[in-house]
Amino acid sequence: MSSESDLIKLYSSRILALAADIPHLDRLEAPDATVKKRAPLCGSAITVDLRLSNGKITDFGQDVKACALGQASASIVGSAILGCTYDQVETARDQLKSMLMDKGPVPSSPFDGLEVLIPARDFKNRHASILLALEATLEAMQQITRKNYA
Repeated sequence: MSSESDLIKLYSSRILALAADIPHLDRLEAPDATVKKRAPLCGSAITVDLRLSNGKITDFGQDVKACALGQASASIVGSAILGCTYDQVETARDQLKSMLMDKGPVPSSPFDGLEVLIPARDFKNRHASILLALEATLEAMQQITRKNYA
């Protein structure tokens, strides 16, 4: 069982500030793809709308219904996502997973702000929520690629 001080550290003022200021909360009209992902353990959910041009994200919208950790992650992702390629988003997702599950290093720039979520390592029931924004974005990018090459 985690102690009360661990929970206080987990929900730091920085995490709560990020959760309160999520960028790109407006859904896109006529996106190239829309993906909704849900974390079954905690019920957190995110819907991501995207537009791509030349393999880069040119427009991004998200609807976030998640715990403070999922919201903080979506805030950081939303701040860094424009201009990113599939490989950059996939690398960020893989690095975030490693940081949370294997005590790996912090994701590289432009997603290095995810460092704030290091205290969530010990809360495995929150990992899926934290990964939602990146996973939904990757799935949307895959849908667009399949549609463009079908």
